[in-house]
Amino acid sequence: MNRKIPLIIVTGPTAVGKTELSVRLAKEIDGEIISADSIQAYRYMDIGSAKVRKEEMQGVRHYLIDEFDPRETFNIFVFQERAKKYVKEIYSHSKVPVIAGGTGFYIQSLLYDIDFTEEENDLTYRRELEALAAEKGNHYLHEMLGRVDVKAAQEIHENNVKRVIRALEYYHQTGEKISIHNEVQREKSSPFDFRYFVLNMERKLLYERIEKRVDRMLEQGLVDEVKGLMERGYQRNLVSMQGIGYKEIFAFLEGELSYEEAVLELKKNTRHFAKRQLTWFRREKEVEWVNFEEFGMDKDRILAYLAEKSREILF
Repeated sequence: MNRKIPLIIVTGPTAVGKTELSVRLAKEIDGEIISADSIQAYRYMDIGSAKVRKEEMQGVRHYLIDEFDPRETFNIFVFQERAKKYVKEIYSHSKVPVIAGGTGFYIQSLLYDIDFTEEENDLTYRRELEALAAEKGNHYLHEMLGRVDVKAAQEIHENNVKRVIRALEYYHQTGEKISIHNEVQREKSSPFDFRYFVLNMERKLLYERIEKRVDRMLEQGLVDEVKGLMERGYQRNLVSMQGIGYKEIFAFLEGELSYEEAVLELKKNTRHFAKRQLTWFRREKEVEWVNFEEFGMDKDRILAYLAEKSREILF
């Protein structure tokens, strides 16, 4: 019987400390890291995405970082295709593939080899939906989804226009609810032998870390980074520019929000994002929650635990 490829996942809400622990774990178990982040894959978007810096990588090879121009499409289909290829590549040179990042939907797609085969694209319908969102707002589109697929509407936030459109498209193309399709896919067994770690900490502390992270991003030059993107000709309506940290600063630079309002909005949106991430991971099966408080907030102890549990499937 062919042995399943081992796969280690280190995830959790934004600002919990995934980057440092995933790099240290990869060094410990001789791994290489595939990023499961929807914005870090884009070039020139470093500060707002909290992209892992060269010195933070500590010599560990990373994939799906800086691989796409912000005008290019990077979505669930592209992630799944690239990640599957990189997992095989990493394993073929006797390293351990480690997935690190907070986009739960991406992780799920790889872990259970979910069938996201795009139907024949009906671009006319997609453009119609995009125009409706622009004209009548995200809430209107989300209500449309609620009329055909209540469960999907409950699971997808109305500001996640890309996924709302995808769900409406799926229903339009197949007559089937995407929530039912996703449930069926979730029941699939994984082609990997894996450990799925979700890092977490007490909500109040996590929110404090988010506040500090946003302040640090602003000190590091987030506003100048977004100005630089504008000067390069990247339009605000690009999918890449919908990332948290970018859309708020665009709104400030284009005079829609004051600087103070943009910062408040950015902090609020990041907190809400962390909350949605936690909700997602709670729904996932076969995850192991690693709560900082249970380890006395000691990262060395957490690392030792992650390494010990990971080795169970490596040897």
